[in-house]
Amino acid sequence: MDIYESEEEILLFADMPGVLKEDVKVNIDNGTLSLSGIRKLQPRGAARWEEFGDVEFRRNFSVPQTINVEKVYAELKDGVLKLHLPKSEAAKPRLIQINAA
Repeated sequence: MDIYESEEEILLFADMPGVLKEDVKVNIDNGTLSLSGIRKLQPRGAARWEEFGDVEFRRNFSVPQTINVEKVYAELKDGVLKLHLPKSEAAKPRLIQINAA
């Protein structure tokens, strides 16, 4: 897992090699982000030696209440899940203009 934060969003990268898009679940509920995925191996003939079988990935994170849940989106490419967690406007830094009296 790699997590980066900018003024605009929190960006999360999760390595999930061999996991198909249909087998990934992302859920945000009550301040908790849950990621899960299952890598299912497709056998090709009779197994002579099998060291790895199906693998399940599961992680839970606390996320700040300042995340705009309606605009969260994810993309899966080359075994890496990229999750964008945009910040709400209220959470973004603002420059306050000072007026002369």
